[in-house]
Amino acid sequence: MPQLTLPTPAVPSSFLTAMVEFRDEGRGVGDDRTMLGRDISEYAGGWRDPAAFRDYVGLVRDQARDEAPRPAWLVPSTTLWWVEGDEYLGRLAIRHRLTPHLLEYGGHIGYDIRPSARRRGHATAMLGASLPWARELGIDPVLVTCDNDNVGSRKVIEGNGGVLEDRRGVKLRFWVPAS
Repeated sequence: MPQLTLPTPAVPSSFLTAMVEFRDEGRGVGDDRTMLGRDISEYAGGWRDPAAFRDYVGLVRDQARDEAPRPAWLVPSTTLWWVEGDEYLGRLAIRHRLTPHLLEYGGHIGYDIRPSARRRGHATAMLGASLPWARELGIDPVLVTCDNDNVGSRKVIEGNGGVLEDRRGVKLRFWVPAS
C-alpha cells in the first residue's frame, strides 16, 4: 500500500523513470514554473549520480526549515513522496505559510502523480494522507487550488472534503479541513 514519506535516496530508479515521464509531457521545460518543473530543469542533470541524488534529497528535505536558503519568493515547505515499496508514484508539497501569490494561485498544498500512475486514486489518497501532516504544522483548514478545467484535480480536492470558496482567474480555490 502506498504511503507518504519524506524524500529518500532509496528510490532512485523509479524516481528517474517518473521524471522522464513528467519531462515527456512537457514538465521542466519552457515556462513550467512549478516546483516539479524547477527541480527537473535545475537538478535532473545530476540525478543519475548517486551522490548528487542524495544531495538533492537532502536539499528538498531541508526546505522544511525556516532558516534554509531559498529564493525570496519561496516559503518553507515540507515535501513528501508517495511511495509503494521502492516505487516512486508522486510528490506533494505542504507550504508552511501563504504569500499573496500563494493565497491567490498556489495554496498550501501542491501535488503531482507520475503519468503512468494516474487515474488509480493515488492523488486522492495522497492528499488525504497529507492532511495530518498539515495539521501538525498548524495549518487547518488547508487551501488547495486547481485550474478550473482540471476536473480530475477538482474531484481529488472535493473527495477530501474541499469546499469551493471561489474562482480567481483560471484557479479554483478550495478549503480542505485538516482535522
